[in-house]
Amino acid sequence: MQSPTSVTPARRRPAVVAAVVALLGQLLIGTAVAATPTSPSPGSIAWVPCESPYGEGDFECGTLTVPVNWQHPDGTTVDLALARHRATDPGRRIGPLLLNPGGPGQSGVNLALSAPFSFSPEVVARFDLVGFDPRGIGGSSEMHCDGEKVEARRAALSPTDEASFQTLRQANRALADNCREVSGPLADHMDTKSVAYDMDAIRAALGEQRISYWGGSYGTLIGQQYAELFPHRVRAMVLDSNMDHSLGAWGILKSRTETLEASFGLFADWCERTPSCLLYGKDVRALYKSYYQAAEEGRLVYTLSNRPFPASTLRGTTYSYMYEPDNWPTFALVLSYLSVVAEPPTETASEAPSAQAAAGDPVAFTYDPVLCQDFDLDVPSYATMARYETELARIAPLTRVASLGWSYLTSCQNWTDRVANPQHPLRVDGTPPILLTNSRYDVATPYAWAANAARQMGREARLLTYDGVGHITYWRSPCMRAAVDTYLTTLETPAKDTHCPAIWPGTSQAAAQQLAPGGGLVDPYDLETDHS
Repeated sequence: MQSPTSVTPARRRPAVVAAVVALLGQLLIGTAVAATPTSPSPGSIAWVPCESPYGEGDFECGTLTVPVNWQHPDGTTVDLALARHRATDPGRRIGPLLLNPGGPGQSGVNLALSAPFSFSPEVVARFDLVGFDPRGIGGSSEMHCDGEKVEARRAALSPTDEASFQTLRQANRALADNCREVSGPLADHMDTKSVAYDMDAIRAALGEQRISYWGGSYGTLIGQQYAELFPHRVRAMVLDSNMDHSLGAWGILKSRTETLEASFGLFADWCERTPSCLLYGKDVRALYKSYYQAAEEGRLVYTLSNRPFPASTLRGTTYSYMYEPDNWPTFALVLSYLSVVAEPPTETASEAPSAQAAAGDPVAFTYDPVLCQDFDLDVPSYATMARYETELARIAPLTRVASLGWSYLTSCQNWTDRVANPQHPLRVDGTPPILLTNSRYDVATPYAWAANAARQMGREARLLTYDGVGHITYWRSPCMRAAVDTYLTTLETPAKDTHCPAIWPGTSQAAAQQLAPGGGLVDPYDLETDHS
């Protein structure tokens, strides 16, 4: 999002698209409940034929007009972009399956356009697959802010004392104010609760009494809040890699960092037992520890460019490669290109700012306007941040801190005086069983978050566990995919405490996954091109 550059794998990661590729006290916040609007009156969607950029399937695209502020439905409006792929077996059609991949900032329209080769044939046959870009994202009046303000805030994201912490707070507020100036009132209504109301407007416009939903990563928060607000409108709901909207700043940082440390340990163990790993035969933990110490001293160099590899870049690179174990061989390659030198190298002059960030040029900026209206993460001082860093280094002596957790903290300081959709424990009552899935080692949405969300939901929730590493489970193993498909089509949930075994890269199980039914599906998070 707004941190030093990292060396990252090709995989596009749902919870961090902008955050990780560019690199990246408060345990529980009290509930603030606003007056809730009633269910929306049905609008209309004028569907027209459209084509997928991926060249497969017949699609319809359309827009739906909804209020910017659901508390004032007669005010300013925003048009939501939608795409639909109709069930290929109309005689066995179940209904619509709404889709959102998360981010925040990723396109549900793009997910729908990839659906014919991303979801199993049975799901494609029996559901109308409907993707929507949430308000302010992609084709739904994408949020823009001034590029110079974005760059100024990026430069302030690593405070080292109270003065630079105050500079960060000022830069965050200046950026938030500018987003409102550039993009209008929508900038104050990007929160996920508003998106949940939008989703029910989509349901009504489709003419359906109930809907099914698949949400991944941050898209699980949309599903969670929809289930809270409209429990009797849910037919089925899969929440893959779950957010925990009850956590404050420290809870988010601690759980992500603990998971990163454990995930890196599994990578080190894999490398030490796998001959194809370029670090095979080495003590990977000791090597990484030496690299980190050198990076802090400015003595770690990336040999392909002979440029310094600072600690922030090492942290971000490590974090990003824990999303997808299939990229672990590449991570080992990256680490093999690092070298410790005796003296810090002389740095060359930095490149001039890109034209995109020139003064007055609006740039797409969607992540923080959502995040900072869903989470109150303010801390009182730099001393609090420093205390967090010290405690995290004790918890995770190798990896130190999860980059995405830290960027959550820094990005939202003083963003707004009033968080529109502050944290609260889930209160779900009256839905059919909801299926939550999560990897045991997921650095973006830790397993503890899914377990906590399931506990808060109570009898409405069933948690399915993948015992491996990685983010998003549907495309991670045939076991996970089969359980999700069965639930979506029959409403039969897995038995309580069901676990699916881990699949490690370079093993016979990994090869077998491609040969299993549905194993040839394309993970849509791997599709790099942004067609929004």
